[in-house]
Amino acid sequence: MLDYCVIIPAHNEAQYLPLLLDSLTQQALLPKQSVIVNDHSTDETEAIIDRYSKKFPWITKVNSQTEASRLPGSKVVAAFDKGLKEIDQPYDFIVKLDADLILPVNYFQEVAKIFHQCPKAGMVGGFAYEKDGAEWKLNHPMGKDHIRGAFKAYRRTCFEKMGGLRCSIGWDTIDELLARYHGFDVVTVPTLKVKHLRPTGSAYSQKAKYLQGQAMYKMRYGLGIAFLSMAKVSWRQKKPGYLLDSMIGYVSSYFNGIQRAVSAEEGKFIRSYRWKNIFQKISGK
Repeated sequence: MLDYCVIIPAHNEAQYLPLLLDSLTQQALLPKQSVIVNDHSTDETEAIIDRYSKKFPWITKVNSQTEASRLPGSKVVAAFDKGLKEIDQPYDFIVKLDADLILPVNYFQEVAKIFHQCPKAGMVGGFAYEKDGAEWKLNHPMGKDHIRGAFKAYRRTCFEKMGGLRCSIGWDTIDELLARYHGFDVVTVPTLKVKHLRPTGSAYSQKAKYLQGQAMYKMRYGLGIAFLSMAKVSWRQKKPGYLLDSMIGYVSSYFNGIQRAVSAEEGKFIRSYRWKNIFQKISGK
């Protein structure tokens, strides 16, 4: 069976972290090492990490203080990168987890099987479920070929060819595009149901909408793809203001000289891949 290591960025996660760690320590296939990055928590997060690390030697802690000014996405990647530097065990795949999850007991056993059976699998993940009353319901607003940033598992060779994670907003879309750029597949497993304890906000602030546009600019989508992508979200959410605000974010990124997150060559592949998907959906293939 393949070996894996886990990195968990955590900021003030005392309410949820024990539930995640209970599910992690009960896995049918345990990790070789799990690094929890205590990112300047002011609650009991560090004490919880210390308690679990005493009981489970493969759980380690690193304290960090990520700059508060970092944009969404870049902050969590910066914390992840600090945890990555602490990994000293061999692994076949590396995992990034949020601290507010409950994993099914066979989660990583099944992920490892897929990596073993599918040499082209570069990323593998399940689907997020959030509580709605007494029921856990699927919450997956993006395409079924997308893995939520809360639980990402990367084959080591894929992760290294990608150059790790990009410290940018939109990192959890960039990684999948770069995996495909390097010839790997993104594999989702509907039977792996991950409980997400902190519901994803359904409403975006105006600033968040600007940042969505900026993310597409940084990924070199091009104006046409960006417009169509934002229009689809605006239509689905029945919020016409989303399209305007996100387009302002995209265009202002150009005039403000925002640094791109991918190279020109990577951007060319991304646009080709996105246009191909758009035409396939239009043609119904």
